Amino acid sequence: MGFDEAVDRVLGHEGGYSNDPKDSGGETNWGITVGVARACGYNGAMAEMPRSEAKRIYRVMYWDAMRLDEVAQLSDLIAFELFDTAVNQGTQRAGFYLQRALNVLNQEEALYKDIKVDGQVGPVTIAALREYLARRRDGGALFLLRALNCLQGAFYIELAERRSKDERFVFGWLLNRVS
Repeated sequence: MGFDEAVDRVLGHEGGYSNDPKDSGGETNWGITVGVARACGYNGAMAEMPRSEAKRIYRVMYWDAMRLDEVAQLSDLIAFELFDTAVNQGTQRAGFYLQRALNVLNQEEALYKDIKVDGQVGPVTIAALREYLARRRDGGALFLLRALNCLQGAFYIELAERRSKDERFVFGWLLNRVS
């Protein structure tokens, strides 16, 4: 799965324009908050943001920032999961989840050395992912996907526990984001 298929899937459940006063992201279109849009140079009305602009922002801010072309060469499942998580929780948190999961799945460093958990998906993280998938051929990608989903789902529950206003969103997050 490349970027175009991944972004179409994400846009399918992000929907269009929203300005829910209880949404911490504020004004949003195509799942992109006004803050992210402005940081990426979009200065138009959020309600009028074209899909093509949303795709450009998703490419630069999420897909390319996480080196997901490289990840997709190893596993489409993992690339999509990281992209979807990054869109909803940020690239750094998605990177943390990947690094944490890789560290606990390395059998006490028997498969590969622990990697730094800094949220940045760089060459060392990609190398660890490559090694993990090479050594865990039978179901390794699916197992890692489950670990990533566990971390993502736990975050949504913890967020709703800390901020009761997010309880209204947790059902949709778990339904659409954690599979």
